Amino acid sequence: MPLLPLLPARTSYARERLSSAYADACTDFLQRLVSTPSPSGQEADVARLVADEMRALGFRDVRIDDVGNVVGWLGAKQGPILLVDGHLDTAAVGDPTAWEVDPFGGEIREGRLYGLGSVDAKGSLAAMIYGLGLLARSNDALPGQILVVAVVQEEPAEGLALQAALNALDLLPDWTLIAKPTEMRLVRGHRGRMEVRLSTFGRTAHSAMPEQGDNALYAAARLVFGIELLGMNLMKDPVLGQGTIAITRFTTHSSAHNAIPDRCDLTIDRRITLGETASRVLAELDTLIQREGVRAQARIAHYQQNSYTGYKLAADAHYPAWLLPEDHPLLVQAVASMERSLGHKPEVGIWRFSSDGVYTVGLAGIPTIGFGPGRSLLSHAPNESIQLAEVHRSIPLYADLARDLLFGLSNLKR
Repeated sequence: MPLLPLLPARTSYARERLSSAYADACTDFLQRLVSTPSPSGQEADVARLVADEMRALGFRDVRIDDVGNVVGWLGAKQGPILLVDGHLDTAAVGDPTAWEVDPFGGEIREGRLYGLGSVDAKGSLAAMIYGLGLLARSNDALPGQILVVAVVQEEPAEGLALQAALNALDLLPDWTLIAKPTEMRLVRGHRGRMEVRLSTFGRTAHSAMPEQGDNALYAAARLVFGIELLGMNLMKDPVLGQGTIAITRFTTHSSAHNAIPDRCDLTIDRRITLGETASRVLAELDTLIQREGVRAQARIAHYQQNSYTGYKLAADAHYPAWLLPEDHPLLVQAVASMERSLGHKPEVGIWRFSSDGVYTVGLAGIPTIGFGPGRSLLSHAPNESIQLAEVHRSIPLYADLARDLLFGLSNLKR
């Protein structure tokens, strides 16, 4: 591996004072993002907003693709490609009465901007677009290309829309930077995720004569307790930690309120660590089913949803874990860039949640890191908010990271 880092000579953007007008423009953009509802599958309005902002900032070849993703470019029209990935969608608002502020108001209180998606991940998206906008407005000649993709439906099916975007472009980037909340750290991996459907089967009968039937709910109850115990003994990884298992939905099927249910369906959220495979996860559940002696079946759930453009996104809900080695050139270069920008080494960690990295690394083998403002513990929660000072600090850091990664890695092969 060649000596790193190979950094451009110009001063770091983070060491230069970001103009208050530019920071205010980013704040205004973030407010407009938050004020534009974009639950998964309904991202049309926010996609147009993002595309218009990117054009105004100087990105080239900006368009909305067939899936509904926003795609744009910076830098040369040839050479290695750095993909910078963000997402347009948010979780559903849930119970609006649990909010003390309008979830779509973008209200600012004591330096924090409140609203659904402010942390996950519109704060990172706004800072990333404005950070790369600094490069678009500079005279820096980049030794490669920056591809920006802001995807749809990341929340329910991470990686799926990004995969469709790259397939349509018929390219595979050399490296990926994911814009999601990291509390200003660099992130090098996270556990994967599987969604499992577990169904138990019985025989219906009138509830006045339950002995004539076979209650599928009772079979499910036996499995529920076994699943809780199973979670205590799952595989561990020294960095990513232990896999987890959680039942998140439970549905019974019966013809009437006074009929014994003949089927129960459980939705299981299974977080998988390195070394855990889909076949291993299903085998563990099959062993539990056999031990309890019930009629049941476990299978990987299938995700299928049309995007707002009508494009059908479909795949099995299996998203692998990934972890970039500490000595990988991408991470080494990113640490060097941020150390120069901040004046000290950045913290490097992992995400507790999932991201499009399940595709870029887990399936496509593209070296990937993550960075962004905000605390992920506030994501998807009432009164979600992000510190604006952190958003503003991350703007030049995105510019430095993207530029330095291209300069430092352009002569390396993936």
